[in-house]
Amino acid sequence: MLRLLSIRNFVVVEALDLELGDAFTVLTGETGAGKSILLDALALLLGDRFEVRQLRAGADRAELAAVFEANENSAVAAWLAAHDLVASDGEVLLRRTLDAQGKSRAWINGRPATVAQLKDLGEQLVDLHGQHAHQSLTAAEVQRSLVDAFGGFTALGRATADAWRAWNAAVEKRKAAAEAAAASAAERETLESRQRELATLGVSADEWAALTQAQSRLAHAAALIEAATAGEDALTDGDDALASRLGTLITKLEALSAHDAALGEIVELLNPARIGIEEAARTLRSYRQKLDVDPGELARIEERLAAIHDVARKYRVRPEGLPALLAETDARLAALAESADAVALARRAADAESAYGALAAELSAKRELAAHDLESRVTEVMQRLAMEGGRLEIALEPLPSPASYGVEQIEFRVASHPKQPLGALAKVASGGELSRIALAIQVVTSEVGAVPTLVFDEVDAGIGGAVAATVGELLQELSKRRQVLCVTHLPQVAAFADAHFRVLKNGGDDAVSAEVKSLTGPGRIEELARMLAGSAITAKTRAHAKELFERHRRSARP
Repeated sequence: MLRLLSIRNFVVVEALDLELGDAFTVLTGETGAGKSILLDALALLLGDRFEVRQLRAGADRAELAAVFEANENSAVAAWLAAHDLVASDGEVLLRRTLDAQGKSRAWINGRPATVAQLKDLGEQLVDLHGQHAHQSLTAAEVQRSLVDAFGGFTALGRATADAWRAWNAAVEKRKAAAEAAAASAAERETLESRQRELATLGVSADEWAALTQAQSRLAHAAALIEAATAGEDALTDGDDALASRLGTLITKLEALSAHDAALGEIVELLNPARIGIEEAARTLRSYRQKLDVDPGELARIEERLAAIHDVARKYRVRPEGLPALLAETDARLAALAESADAVALARRAADAESAYGALAAELSAKRELAAHDLESRVTEVMQRLAMEGGRLEIALEPLPSPASYGVEQIEFRVASHPKQPLGALAKVASGGELSRIALAIQVVTSEVGAVPTLVFDEVDAGIGGAVAATVGELLQELSKRRQVLCVTHLPQVAAFADAHFRVLKNGGDDAVSAEVKSLTGPGRIEELARMLAGSAITAKTRAHAKELFERHRRSARP
């Protein structure tokens, strides 16, 4: 549930902190005072798009924050855990800043978050019903979504859509394969020829480098042997070899070290050098003995190199890239073989169609049950909203061909009184009737939802008198199970609330600001009187307001 909404430098609000309790809360105030601005700020915290014009005039940055209380076993808690955003105190803190350059930053429980994450989490925290929600209710996709959400099988709808896309993809693949059969045959012939040539050549990934190195060594074998022999002579075998000369020097220095111990340190430095020279000589001898001047082997290697080079040039790749070309050729041939398998492609398309059909059938069955339950419950609420004898019917009309959302179209049909025939909601209902029907649908669908906080922004527009009192009663009943926040201009609705806040606008044209004042007791009655009579409040108006408040306020808190 929403516990705190904090706003800084947003539209006409300079600084505002609104603390909310459970049950039913209303926000009232004169037109233009800024009631809906609070809900706009909340919507931004829930992922709505920010516009620079929403920044308070003269401010560099707006800052919005909201604190929610989350049940540890709720979907909200599961979402936070999945995204590693759980707070130690079990609360949910949303924060967002907006600057004059149009840049926006967001945080969830103190950690940076994306607007998409705010929106995803926000859908599980708050269900926001805007003042024009009834207009979107006439759209077919909105009606379908309402039935699916009411029945609790939105996930099944998404799975059905995924299956429909998979089925269409399989069908398209089968068609594309048939159309490309001739071209594929020509390509396959070329690829098979290349595959045979590369496979016959049989070059491995490292062979080119190894052959190149071996060819260079054999081509220069004589020079390498000569250099190794000369090196061996210079180190140990020659008359003036380094090892012999160094040995003589070491012997002389060792003899003289008896007269000066410092020479002994030099001898210790020279001994490893003598050992290194002798080791180098032995290594050169071994290297020389292994060198082989074999013209036949050199010719074989050069012939192999020439064959590899010719094939590489033919296919315009580097010699060392031939193994990769063979792998690419094999893969393409496999893909062509798969695409050319008309039987397999047809079978996959049929399997995909069958999978979609099973999900769509299950979706249809569940929609039929949910639609019947929803229309019955909405019809019941309509009777309480001065639409006696009116009814809602949810028709499931078969589609001429399957769609991503199933095999039927959903249409809300309504009759506002007994003698009126059922007709499409958008064509039959007047503006006031549509608003009342929308409220009935919102109340009914909200009862079965899991979102803990419901926000209604002037959904009672166009309603008055006894109907307004019924709206207040419905919202009060709904608040027994959920937290309800409502922006209203009707005293009959406000009188039912457990908590009442008035939004005030201060200042003139040059500097306008809004504040929120909590009302209790006499303050609530005074605000109800203002809502009843405007600025000309009389004793009679106050008496009427007091009677309204006493009659409709909740007798016992839940």
